[in-house]
Amino acid sequence: MTTAEELERIARINAGGRTPVVFVHGLWLLPSSWDRWTTVFDEAGYASLTPGWPDDPDTVAEAHAHPEVFAGKSVGQVADHFADIIGRLERKPVVIGHSFGGLITQMIAGRGLAAVSVAIDPAPFQGVLPLPFSSLRAASAVLGNPANYHRAVPLTYEQFRYAFANAVSEEEARELYERFAVPAPGEPLFQAAVANINPWSEVKVDTQSPERGPLLIVSGEKDHTVPWAIANASYKKQERNEHAVTEIHEMPGRGHALTIDNGWREVADTVLAFVSRFAK
Repeated sequence: MTTAEELERIARINAGGRTPVVFVHGLWLLPSSWDRWTTVFDEAGYASLTPGWPDDPDTVAEAHAHPEVFAGKSVGQVADHFADIIGRLERKPVVIGHSFGGLITQMIAGRGLAAVSVAIDPAPFQGVLPLPFSSLRAASAVLGNPANYHRAVPLTYEQFRYAFANAVSEEEARELYERFAVPAPGEPLFQAAVANINPWSEVKVDTQSPERGPLLIVSGEKDHTVPWAIANASYKKQERNEHAVTEIHEMPGRGHALTIDNGWREVADTVLAFVSRFAK
């Protein structure tokens, strides 16, 4: 369900005439993880919108107090949720997503709903075959227990350190964990894990859509969760689209926390440069 605050923001964006930029967060984060990014894009002349996944709480404290609200969210449900929000915008937006948000971004682009798309360390979709050990280890916090399919699953600090914050100092990793980490639904990870053997999987992207628009995939060099092998395999599938530009960029020395850690601005500027080439 679209919140009253989101509806109000959409109305302001429609009235303002600026190109909208919709940010899509991934698992274990909230929309507030994009707060610094929205400042950068708003100052560059865009109109930022940071919708939550269905039932997202407003704060990290609320998320830890009521983790059950995250449970039971599927990839298809979240993609439809963002498609509904985007459908309320009068101008086709730029869409930028991180991790599972990067997967959702590509699904949205494949539906022809995005003017420009950027998928940062995106979770794999059906047809993306590499499965590095580091990805399995990062996902084991959820996939290690089948009962987690229907649960909201938090990360311990050690799990967060490996999956997100391996490329920063111990001090920064702990600060990021306290500031940003929240529980996440288990279902999307299970869906992604079996996407290549489930012909009815929701984890599908229409990579050949003539309405897809320009797409940039950003990969963190040291990412354990979505390493280069996965990001590049996604790119290889997407670059077969004959109708639009497809590019990939590797951020040296960066891990899965690249959108929130001390180097976030370099990533944001890289993304903004791509968006500015195509967005009007």
